[in-house]
Amino acid sequence: MIHPMVPEVRRIKRVYRENHNTVTLAVEAAEAAGPACLPGQFNMLYAFGVGEVPISLSGDPAEPGVQHHTIRDVGAVTRALTRLKRGDSVGVRGPFGSAWPIASCRGRDVVLIAGGIGIAPLRPAIYALLRERERYGEIALLYGARAREDLLFGEEMELWRGKYGVQARVTVDSAKWDWKGNVGVVTALLPRVRFDPAHAVAMICGPEVMMRFSVLELKNLGMEDRNIHVTLERNMKCAVGFCGHCQYGPTFICKDGPVFSFDRVRSIFGVREL
Repeated sequence: MIHPMVPEVRRIKRVYRENHNTVTLAVEAAEAAGPACLPGQFNMLYAFGVGEVPISLSGDPAEPGVQHHTIRDVGAVTRALTRLKRGDSVGVRGPFGSAWPIASCRGRDVVLIAGGIGIAPLRPAIYALLRERERYGEIALLYGARAREDLLFGEEMELWRGKYGVQARVTVDSAKWDWKGNVGVVTALLPRVRFDPAHAVAMICGPEVMMRFSVLELKNLGMEDRNIHVTLERNMKCAVGFCGHCQYGPTFICKDGPVFSFDRVRSIFGVREL
């Protein structure tokens, strides 16, 4: 078995241009039988000669032979990764971390709230839910982005709406004259979807301020902290709890997260400088 700190060299099988600054890399899966990737987990991707960053899995976890990573160009490493082409090599460590609570959603309504690139880590959870659609109640997806050009996976959302009955609602912070959709914060979409707060599970991924207000609105509707799940991001360097860069109070995001039920992080969530 390869040491968890040593990247495995893998090839890029396909590259999907999602929008002006975001691509999805379809990376070949490990040849040797390894741990299955679960919705919510992440890999460490290494751009040779540049550096390494944690990137969540964003594709269908059941798809054989490939792992998808959706990457936005926001820095030196992510810029190098978004410029890779089919056939290029990338270093991969993982998968690491905790997963979205798919099994505990059975027989319940599910609310997914995404902000910006946060739709990518939620996408594997959506695939998993829709694979056994009959096991779940209402599924609502609320997705907010800064502007229309930042939106991701638009065609898939139409499929999820039409074929699977997902209540998919989209909003943007600002819009031009030709935008016909919602404008405003993503939490404003909550009254527009059907779900029973007393018998629902929520999954939230996005900027911390957006997650904080989403949790507040869900709690005001009657959801319990243990049924609200958030995914946190920190400066993860090693992914195995050695370096301490991602320590968050008494926990390590890489080992104990990135997915947490809100009751586990309630006392420290939103504390500045922690």
